[in-house]
Amino acid sequence: MADKLIIVESPAKANTIKKFLGGSTKVLASMGHIRDLPKSKLGVDIEHNFEPEYINIRGKGDLIKSLKKEAKNAKKVYLATDPDREGEAIAWHLAHILDIPEESVCRVTFNEITKETVQSSIKNPRKIDKNLTDAQQARRVLDRIVGYKISPILWKKVKRGLSAGRVQSVAVKLIVDRETEIEEFKPEEYWNMYANLLEEKSNKTFKAKFYGKNGKKIELHTKEEVDDILKHIENSKFIVDDIKKSQKKRNPSPPFTTSTMQQEASRKIGFTLKKTMSVAQGLYEGVKVEGKGTVGLITYMRTDSTRISEEARKFAKEHIINEYGENYYENRYYKSKDNSQDAHEAIRPTYIDLTPEKIKESLTNDQYKLYKLIYNRFIASQMSSAIYDTISVNILTNNYIFKANGQTLKFKGFMTLYVETLEAEEEDESNNIPELEVKQEVINKKIETKQSFTEPPPRYTEASLVKALEEKGIGRPSTYSPTITTILERRYIEKEQKKLQPTELGKIVNKLLTENFTDIVNVEFTAQIEDEFDQIAEGRAEWKKIIEDFYEPFAIILEKAEKDLEHVEIKDEVSDVPCDKCGRMMVIKYGRYGKFLACPGFPECKNAKPIVETIDVPCPVCGSKVQVRKTKRKRNYYICENNPESCNYISWNKPKVGEVWEPEKKDETLNEEAKPKAKRSSKKAKRKKKTKTKKE
Repeated sequence: MADKLIIVESPAKANTIKKFLGGSTKVLASMGHIRDLPKSKLGVDIEHNFEPEYINIRGKGDLIKSLKKEAKNAKKVYLATDPDREGEAIAWHLAHILDIPEESVCRVTFNEITKETVQSSIKNPRKIDKNLTDAQQARRVLDRIVGYKISPILWKKVKRGLSAGRVQSVAVKLIVDRETEIEEFKPEEYWNMYANLLEEKSNKTFKAKFYGKNGKKIELHTKEEVDDILKHIENSKFIVDDIKKSQKKRNPSPPFTTSTMQQEASRKIGFTLKKTMSVAQGLYEGVKVEGKGTVGLITYMRTDSTRISEEARKFAKEHIINEYGENYYENRYYKSKDNSQDAHEAIRPTYIDLTPEKIKESLTNDQYKLYKLIYNRFIASQMSSAIYDTISVNILTNNYIFKANGQTLKFKGFMTLYVETLEAEEEDESNNIPELEVKQEVINKKIETKQSFTEPPPRYTEASLVKALEEKGIGRPSTYSPTITTILERRYIEKEQKKLQPTELGKIVNKLLTENFTDIVNVEFTAQIEDEFDQIAEGRAEWKKIIEDFYEPFAIILEKAEKDLEHVEIKDEVSDVPCDKCGRMMVIKYGRYGKFLACPGFPECKNAKPIVETIDVPCPVCGSKVQVRKTKRKRNYYICENNPESCNYISWNKPKVGEVWEPEKKDETLNEEAKPKAKRSSKKAKRKKKTKTKKE
């Protein structure tokens, strides 16, 4: 008989925790949720105060039986699922299944999976927090009502298999609205003017940008305006009118929250949201580190707080002073956003002495990249500001003003270790300005003029969409990744070179929802619902009352939409590729593995072919077109369209114009990986073969 039984969510987490607890303690995994609403029906009793009808999840019968048996044999059961609302709900369902009384002190949580934290948490259990479980129930029930009531309408009016969701529909609307902005955007002309100036004593040149006239800023929109100014300053002297010298500080970014980690991992190391969360989960649950055993390397990765513990702050201080010197340390506190739950710390390393380089050999390449990002961001967040010496010079010529700005990095501070990608990529028009004096003349060597046009707003990337959702209060840390994954899988949006754009289907579904279910795709309304979930979690609101207030007007809109909506036909996108069997222009269809071309004459003509993506760089071997293809593991590679008939070019790396290609060893293995996967015989075919053998 076990003294203690601890139930967590995943086997990896169970293995890590088991190593920290001796004696007869057993640690088992629930493998996520064990009870949920049924998939076959709504599962919410609308007539009886929105009571959810939970059932045991299919396929978990043996696991539940095993957990019950172990719980019965244990002196004490602890429920140690993840430290968030979802984890609290799983603990609540486990308590129900295992007949653990509601008042039982059985709940433990680990913000970090270290020996000290695990042992301390086991000694200080608490009751299951009913407010948190109610907040999760409210989200689950409301999302189920929205999904199961609107989706059948989409099936009837558009096509089968579609779905609507409270957060996903808002995300699609943001992408569709951005696409509309881009399509309707009218570029406007503008001009910039630069003077290339020479300081004669030092013989140094620098650039000054046109600003305005008589102290007022002037924007240049036409060539005529530019030519008029050029005419007025043609033979004028350029005199230094004003010099301002000062210092500027750049402060480090706070340690990661879920969304900032997702954004930065996307920008800096090219991870999708899904990949970021998967790798982070592994780092949190435990990695086998040489000399340390299995340890959780980061704190819990679903958080919207920038708070860090005093203990972590102390270790960061020691590390920074020892590694960089006292002048590089600054004790910093970061304010979390107003709507953040602040239940957990920011994402940080659990052991400061385990630097990324020290444990590199114990990590996979992906784990190393993300761990290094988290580690460096955290340490940098407690470092001194970077300091710049700045200079701003006004230069007059016939009452027209040109400005020259320059800055020199005086002290790197936190930038020694880490600079947020957006900050690093800011356009910098500053230049090295020589020593100047007021009223000094500088020589105009050349005036440059540049015509430009305003550009439309950029399409969202996964990172910028998460940022937009967070800023608007849509969803929470745990919902960003599954939301974007869902709308990609439903083909409401597609990804082209990391940019998200709506499909025709996405536009149609968004139009239908916008015109008939205004609140469902309303940003403010969706954010308000999130706030109400927070109120439930804090014990300030009753969850069934919030569902009731939502459902009454929703039911009226639902009934009206059923009557008013007409069937919507989705037209296939026509390609510029003719069918080589019947001559019709082929259309773009979607299959299990993405887009493909099909003849619109189906079923008379069943011709279909893959869509081949090419790049604008010719094959470095024979000059033909280079195609982009994917391996079985979905990794891109580049291959000549004539391979293998008359050209052997194939490479992991995108070719460059004029490069000479020589096959590398890693490219030689590509031929094998790029081969189509052998078809596995289906279970049905195996059964047929077995039956036939028996008969024989």
